[in-house]
Parts: sequence; structure tokens; C-alpha cells
Amino acid sequence: MTASNYVTQVINIKKAGLEEYAAMNRMNNVIRAEILPDEPPIPLEEYCSHMQNIPEYVDVRFWIVKNKEKSDIIAFGNVEFQRIEENKHMADFEIRVLPEYRRQGIGRKLLQKIVEATKEEKRRLLVTESNDRIPGSEAFLKAIGATKAIEAHTNQLKIEDMNPELIKKWLEIGKERGEEFTLGFWSGPYPEDKIYEVATLYDLENQQPFGDLEYEERHVTPTQLRQSEQQIFARGYQRWTYYLLENQSGKFVGYTETLWNPNRPEVLLQEMTGVFPEYRGKGFGRWLKAAMLDRVLRDHPQVKKVRTGNADSNAAMLKINIELGFKPYMTSSIWQIYVDQVQRYLDHKSEVIS
Repeated sequence: MTASNYVTQVINIKKAGLEEYAAMNRMNNVIRAEILPDEPPIPLEEYCSHMQNIPEYVDVRFWIVKNKEKSDIIAFGNVEFQRIEENKHMADFEIRVLPEYRRQGIGRKLLQKIVEATKEEKRRLLVTESNDRIPGSEAFLKAIGATKAIEAHTNQLKIEDMNPELIKKWLEIGKERGEEFTLGFWSGPYPEDKIYEVATLYDLENQQPFGDLEYEERHVTPTQLRQSEQQIFARGYQRWTYYLLENQSGKFVGYTETLWNPNRPEVLLQEMTGVFPEYRGKGFGRWLKAAMLDRVLRDHPQVKKVRTGNADSNAAMLKINIELGFKPYMTSSIWQIYVDQVQRYLDHKSEVIS
């Protein structure tokens, strides 16, 4: 099939029509089945809610490619510009092409759209992600000159393989330190009277290894937190947060969070777990993890798998997860490339083709 059989369109992904959302969701679920073959497809209602509730501080430019003969969406590309104080030099992008349409230059045409938009924003660095389930994405990124900034894995714990005695042992840490520290729990939105303190908890994300990624530490604002959680809850997720407080000072020690969606009841997503540096080495990370898993076993017996993402260089968290029984599920990488470098690649390709 020749390039004349395809048409590229720009759409407002936050305010698209139901027909466009349905077509996008069908395509997205085909790609999703490649990456997560053991999970069900995303329902249309959830997909619509996800797109319609993208945070206000995230500016998304979105392009779709259609097959003229069938009017189906066969590919899409997007680039995100976060309207925040940090990382104004970078933008996140994504390109997805259905398997039967790959290696036909469609990704390259979408990349040109992304580069043009990024230049208009005067940003110099593009960042994206690949995984081993779609090996062609890594080949594409290498071809355009991108480099791996972070190597990581999605690690998975099968509940049937978890050692309940280890959970009990880690919960004992809490009994031993109960006079000095308090374990607290939130379900759903963060309490309004704690929202500024919760924002400081998110600073713990800056403690993660960022490898060679040209990334500035980000300090999340309460407004951004509310916008992000609006999208989470619109999709039907239930969020649980366990946190530790030092009784004497009233300071947060650390926290851990999970997300669970009734559309995928067997899978629990383990999000951030972090402890502030001055409190590390005391077993608090294990206490938080154990409290969460203990609650999951009691209140979500349908959960069979827990998944989390870890940079391969995050030795401290990997040690805890390996003890629990987490094993590699999927390999992933974060890539970065300068916009000028991508443009040179595109110009060269144009010369060769012409």
C-alpha cells in the first residue's frame, strides 16, 4: 500500500467525538494486547474518561493516521508539553503503528509532526519509552539517534508466590516503633487539610535514579495533584495510600500507594514507595509495603498479581521487591534525543527517498 492511501489528521484529544474515541480505543487495544497479552482490553467508557480528564497543565498535540480505504485509525503520534516550572526544555512523545502497517514510513511522518510542534514550543529534548514486547520501537529509536537514559523493568509479584510470614515479620517493625511513629491510611482523594504536606511527599519521586536523563527535579503543586487525581478517579481507579508520621515532630516519614481498577480486578499497580533520607535504614519501607499488601489480601482477594516499575539502578527498592518475590515481567527503557538531531535524521531520510 502506498503513502497516498493514508491521511494524517490532527485532533483535539481532550475534546474528540465519540466516534473518534471509539476508533482510537480499538487501535489502542490492539497495541495493548501486544504489550499486556494477559490483560483485558480497556473499555470505551474508561478510555473516554482518561482522555477527557487529561490535566489542564498537560498540553497534548495529537495526530492520527487513517487508512482511506477502510477509514480505520492505523497509527497515532502525540507530544506532551507540561506547563509547569520545571523541565521546560523537554517534551514527551509517543508513536504507535498497528503491526501490519509498520516499516512503511508512517512513524517517520508522525515524527516530523512532533518535531515541528516541539520546535514551535522552543524545546530542545524529546523523551519517550520502549519495551521488549514491541522490539521494533527500540530499532526505530536507535535509527533516529536516540540514546537510552534509563533502563528499567516492570516487575511482578504473584500473590500465590508471596510469603505471608514475611509480611507478618515486616509488620512487627510497626509494633516495635509504634510509640514513635504512626501508620496512617487514605482511600481516594487526599484530605484537603493535608494537601500541601502531601505535595512535599511527592518530592520523594526526585530521589529515584534518573540515569542519564536530562531531568530537573520537579516539585508538584496542590493544584497539579488535584488535576492528576481527577483523571485517575475518572477512569475508575481506587487509590490507597499508606503513610508514616513521626509523632514528636509531626513530619511525614514516607508513603506508599497502589491503584486498583475493577475493569482489571486481578492486577494491582504498586505506585511510588519512598522514605525521606533521614529515616532510611530503619525498615520503614518494608513496614509500608507490608501494611499495604496485608490490606490487599484482606480487602481485594481477587488480586492475583502486583506490578511495579523499577529502574534497574534502584538497588534499595529492588532489594525489598526481590525479598517479597517480585520477578521481571517486562523490560523497558527511557530514551532521549535532541530535537535538532531528529531533524537532521528526517532531512537525510527525505533526501534519500527523493
